[in-house]
Amino acid sequence: MSLLPYSLARPFLFAMDAETAHEHTLDLLAKTQNTPLQWGYCQHRVSDPLTLAGLTFPNRVGLAAGLDKNARCIDGLAAMGFGFVEVGTVTPKGQPGNPKPRMFRLPQANALINRLGFNNDGLDAFLHNVQQAKFRSRGSKNPMLLGLNIGKNAATPIENAVDDYLICLDGVYPHADYVTVNISSPNTKNLRELQSDEALDALVSALAKRRGELAQHHHKQVPVFIKIAPDLEADQVTVIANTLKRHCVDANSNSVASASWGVIATNTTIARDAVQGLQHAEETGGLSGAPVFEKSNAVIRQLRDAMGPHFPIIGVGGVLSGEDAVAKIKAGANLVQIYTGLIYKGPALVKEAALALKNAG
Repeated sequence: MSLLPYSLARPFLFAMDAETAHEHTLDLLAKTQNTPLQWGYCQHRVSDPLTLAGLTFPNRVGLAAGLDKNARCIDGLAAMGFGFVEVGTVTPKGQPGNPKPRMFRLPQANALINRLGFNNDGLDAFLHNVQQAKFRSRGSKNPMLLGLNIGKNAATPIENAVDDYLICLDGVYPHADYVTVNISSPNTKNLRELQSDEALDALVSALAKRRGELAQHHHKQVPVFIKIAPDLEADQVTVIANTLKRHCVDANSNSVASASWGVIATNTTIARDAVQGLQHAEETGGLSGAPVFEKSNAVIRQLRDAMGPHFPIIGVGGVLSGEDAVAKIKAGANLVQIYTGLIYKGPALVKEAALALKNAG
């Protein structure tokens, strides 16, 4: 159990600008991880192993990408009891992201709006940080798993986006337990166009080909997850499902345990109907937290219906309690991720959600 209740730290963090608090928290984690000071936030990891996509996840609760874009705090986050942590999004070259201010809290709705725009230090710095992490050397029977999330540079024309994803895939492949392809952030111009029929088909085809080459070269097959938006009509979800079936479903795979592609559903929403009238509600960017919960679940249900029982789905969006985590699984997800919930509820949410899923069976 952590020595410092989050209820004591939260008022100080919430007195700061949202991004300033974010940066201070990451700085603190980076400085205290792997030291006795991490006892201030570490907690026992719930054991609830699940085999999915050829990997054994020690429990079903993970951290979503976006919190630790430069992979500086992997060991500190691991100490919070996550079954898996996803870091990034990383792009080939470092970029500053969008102008500040670009992150806003909506506490009445347990929500955030961000328009960060893939701010990160670039692939080389990211890989250096990943290789410094020590979580795999702890001698655990089922170590925490690490997902590496990749994207495209803002300056790269959308018609050349595939090149950026392939550069990143080449770089992260040897170091990842799984790779996530982010095509759904609303904060990089035209990025969501990659979810359309022809663009998605071209991207997934290129990724599948390159992954086959990398698997031969590195003598291991790393699962790839496609991260999609919640703002999709039913016909758009069908298009995505059909594309994944063409390129990503192994006819010989008859279980989620052995499948090697998956989907993360979902990213943030651009809709504002759930937060109308609240301070910051009209800020441009992606809305996360409680307001995206049902939209995410709806996409998960559609995907599960379209893809069948053997396709891996990680559910993310609005998990702020153990009950929310169970609802994600009931909607059709195999695993869940949290991000905004961690900001509002603190590390105790990780254990609460993991125990709820374990007890739900």
